[in-house]
Amino acid sequence: MKTISIKVVMGCAALLLAGQACTDLTEKTFDVLPTSGDFGNTQAQRNALIGPLYNGLGDYWSNMTDLNTTTDEQVVPTRGGDWKDGDKWVRYYTHTWDPVTDNSVFNDRWNWCYNNITAINQQLGTLTDATSIAELKTLRAFFHYQAMDLFGNVIIANQLGGSTPQQSTRAQVFAFVEKELLDNRAALSSTVGGANYGRMNKYVSDMILAKLYLNAQVYTGTPRWKDAVTRLDTIIGSGKFALASDFLSNFSTQNQGSAEIILATPFSSTKRTGFRPQMQTLHYLHQLTYNLGQQPWNGFCAVTEFYNSFDDKDARKRMWLVGPQYKADGTPLIDDSQPVVLNPEVTTLAYQAGYVGRSAGARNAKYQIQRNNFTQDSWQDNDFIIYRLGDAYLMRAEANLRLGNAAAAVTDANIIRARAGMSAYTTTTLTLNELLAERGRELAWEMHRRQDLIRFGQYTKAWRLKAASQDYRTLFPIPRDQISLNPNLKQNPGY
Repeated sequence: MKTISIKVVMGCAALLLAGQACTDLTEKTFDVLPTSGDFGNTQAQRNALIGPLYNGLGDYWSNMTDLNTTTDEQVVPTRGGDWKDGDKWVRYYTHTWDPVTDNSVFNDRWNWCYNNITAINQQLGTLTDATSIAELKTLRAFFHYQAMDLFGNVIIANQLGGSTPQQSTRAQVFAFVEKELLDNRAALSSTVGGANYGRMNKYVSDMILAKLYLNAQVYTGTPRWKDAVTRLDTIIGSGKFALASDFLSNFSTQNQGSAEIILATPFSSTKRTGFRPQMQTLHYLHQLTYNLGQQPWNGFCAVTEFYNSFDDKDARKRMWLVGPQYKADGTPLIDDSQPVVLNPEVTTLAYQAGYVGRSAGARNAKYQIQRNNFTQDSWQDNDFIIYRLGDAYLMRAEANLRLGNAAAAVTDANIIRARAGMSAYTTTTLTLNELLAERGRELAWEMHRRQDLIRFGQYTKAWRLKAASQDYRTLFPIPRDQISLNPNLKQNPGY
């Protein structure tokens, strides 16, 4: 993805933090590197220091997209020679990735976490106000949480320098993340939106804690369902957030105003670039549907059973493109003398060249596709949502269901069902398996599915075009590059 130069970031830091487009690109130059004594004393200066660190959070989408193809909701079949890529997409989907062949993808995610942690540690020494320090420590905890979730036994990097870092157990990293979040929550802002849009605040901290507790049994062997409920009660009961009446409005090209968003990463088609899911999923000829400056890549699509889990009455099913496809003027798209008809049946991971493979699979349009987009590399203006209220309701429903509070679980789940236009659950029909399916429908392609499948014990099960995989695949391998650099790192079992 493209990045913004540091001069532009410094000029736009406050606006990026506020989730607004940057129009003032006036360059501010300092003759010498400022020290904490002469820079960082005003809020504007603190924003200039903190703002660039949120670029790393903006890379969440690009880092998680590939890993989501290891789940039952997303697949990238080879279409002739397209998306062959050394068969890496087949390995991801079938859980046959290799720590040597696929080292780069895992090393990139490791570096994403720890490069951001290092940058935060460097900046912490320049700040003195409690709110800024708490904000950065919460952001640092978020990246530790991501590393722990992906790789298990990782490094706790809470300071610069020192001896070669030691590898901590997953339980130790869990305890560190929990303590960092709890210790710094009081100093965080309770303001959402405006200047705090896209930033760490009290409710983002609560959401990270809720995720931590919801998955505690996976991470530590000890369930923490009640603690998850407590955090979710705080978020939902705060009155700071509200469900959008129109589900898909959360994902519009100008979705920064959604009251449902707890944490999003701001994107812009011209300033903070990097978001273009439409290019991955749309058929090549959808260029003529949306009047795009470039031809999409015709790759990512829904796994058939996942698409079929949506009832025709479900308002969320509108996120999928299937059936006959048309140009902007309403005339059919024609591919190889045939009308383009997207078929949700994905029957193989390796299609021969031709019409059938090019038209296989339901395509995702959850994030509104930006029409007449002639920006360089077809970047979009939608902000990517990491956490939102709809997820919080379903998380609380799950935690209560596991605690035996079926009535409370049904109440929360039915709030989501009602918005989708679907019939209500009862204490009999809302099972854990059904709740997992409902999370899939609500949160499709929002990068939660791998974690959900692991928590529900389904990640290594067989599904379409995938045999059952080994349990050790719930963790990715520690990158070989990191093991070479740090003799204290030991590889995860199975690899």
